[in-house]
Amino acid sequence: MAEKNENAPVQEDMNELLKVRRDKLAAFREMGVAPFGHRFEVSHHNARILEQYAGLEGEAESEEEVSIAGRLMAIRGHGKASFSVLMDRTSRIQIYFKLDVLGEEKYKQFKLLDIGDIIGVKGHVFRTRRGELTVRVDDFDLLSKSLRPLPEKFHGLTDTEIRYRQRYVDLIMNPEVMDTFIARTNIIKSIRNYLDSRDFLEVETPVLGTVAGGAAARPFITHHNTLDIDMYLRIATELNLKRLVVGGMERVYEIGRVFRNEGMDVRHNPEFTSIEIYQAYADYNDLMDVTEGIVRDAAMAVCGSLQVDYQGTTIDYSSFKRISMNDAVKDATGKDFLSCETVEEARKMADEIGVPYEKHFGIGGILNAAFEEKVEETLIQPTFITGHPTEISPLAKRNPEDPRITDRFECFVYGRELANGFTELNDPIDQEGRFLDQLKQREAGDDEAHMMDRDFIVALEYGLPPTGGLGIGIDRLVMFLTDSASIRDVLLFPTMKPIE
Repeated sequence: MAEKNENAPVQEDMNELLKVRRDKLAAFREMGVAPFGHRFEVSHHNARILEQYAGLEGEAESEEEVSIAGRLMAIRGHGKASFSVLMDRTSRIQIYFKLDVLGEEKYKQFKLLDIGDIIGVKGHVFRTRRGELTVRVDDFDLLSKSLRPLPEKFHGLTDTEIRYRQRYVDLIMNPEVMDTFIARTNIIKSIRNYLDSRDFLEVETPVLGTVAGGAAARPFITHHNTLDIDMYLRIATELNLKRLVVGGMERVYEIGRVFRNEGMDVRHNPEFTSIEIYQAYADYNDLMDVTEGIVRDAAMAVCGSLQVDYQGTTIDYSSFKRISMNDAVKDATGKDFLSCETVEEARKMADEIGVPYEKHFGIGGILNAAFEEKVEETLIQPTFITGHPTEISPLAKRNPEDPRITDRFECFVYGRELANGFTELNDPIDQEGRFLDQLKQREAGDDEAHMMDRDFIVALEYGLPPTGGLGIGIDRLVMFLTDSASIRDVLLFPTMKPIE
């Protein structure tokens, strides 16, 4: 007996709908109408019409002819007159087709239109008896025949898997999605305005390199055929930007994609956008101030307030707390890891509070593990964590009073890291030693430990001025300021496993 296919009726219905639309496509061609049109002169966007003619009353209509274009989202009535809804990038507006105005030939074309078709309309604006501003269609052109039906209007496109795979349909059906990505653009504009006004220079550095450096992460590996060498997609922009500071570019930043061959969840995507900023003659305290300024400006630009709701919690960006990692752990657990003289003492402390750690961790690594286990998720309001162990900060300058820690910070919001910065290590001898220590960690099994970058050592030997550096995750900042639960909600095309 053949297996019953429960999806067969749905597939048959879809096949029939596709056939009907292709039949209409053929009908347009028989009429001599190109179903995929050409340039159309647009005089107004819908939002401008709604604003410009808000005062139109009674039976009056606009003196000027308006020319608009967009996608049909609704068609009501197929007699001698019909109301429809046209959507462009700014808004939706009602349009009115009438046999007496268009004539029989043009009205026949109208009857072949489907929801989803893209048309250009010329007409005059009036207000209906129900008070709705409407464009009476004097003429229209078919600009693109839609050969697939949009999702059913009452349920829309709600399946998140389909939404992320078919973002184009998601944008059509869910206006709030468009708002999120407009906000994303405005956040990036705000960041650029903040930095450009402070004499920072935006630059571009290579995505491909022979060393994956600037962060602790697993890289993507590719192969350059002509050079016959393996290369890495960058995991950070840090080392090249610091080379530019060596070269005399005292204030630089780069906004760009970075790639990390790691897990995927609501907070992580294999490729994401970061901004890294470097300021000569500054330190990590200056860059904490820059972080606050960037975040506050962005919040005001897109939310109009420094108090922003995120997932039911009000985040107050008017105040950023600052506390060292060791003090934060001590407050949460009562354990002072920096009081330990030996790794055995630190391991004992970690065991007492149930903190897991790797066998190759030193005191600093265990302190960081305790922070991640006991503190990180509790940092809801904006908080700078400072004093990271040297062991986990191979590119940060040692604290002059305590060489076990570095002049570094991470900014946390809602229990998640938003930014990472530090006073840059500009001692080439110390830097080489840190790289060698990282190589030992790689040999001990840490595949995220930093690689050796000899050319970067050479650059430092020419002299890197005292410098403060900062990296901010753009996607995460957009999540916080648009109340988006998943990073996929703020990426137009998130990474997805192919459907076989």
